[in-house]
Amino acid sequence: MTTIQILGTGCPKCKKLAENAESAAKELGIEYQLVKVTDINQIMSFGIMMTPGLAVNGEVKSVGKVPSVSDIKKLLQ
Repeated sequence: MTTIQILGTGCPKCKKLAENAESAAKELGIEYQLVKVTDINQIMSFGIMMTPGLAVNGEVKSVGKVPSVSDIKKLLQ
């Protein structure tokens, strides 16, 4: 099971990142759990200062932008 974490406070970019991540995981056919991390202290504990952030299994993969579905698919493989 892959854990996909969306690091952000719920802004439109964070929501789009969550949509893209979910689409990427579904297209790959992987088992996943989508977790939205909205607490600013928790977000900072990942070492990021800009949102949205994307972490896969606790490892930060993207910061401050919304990667495309195809880019996220590459990060998940």
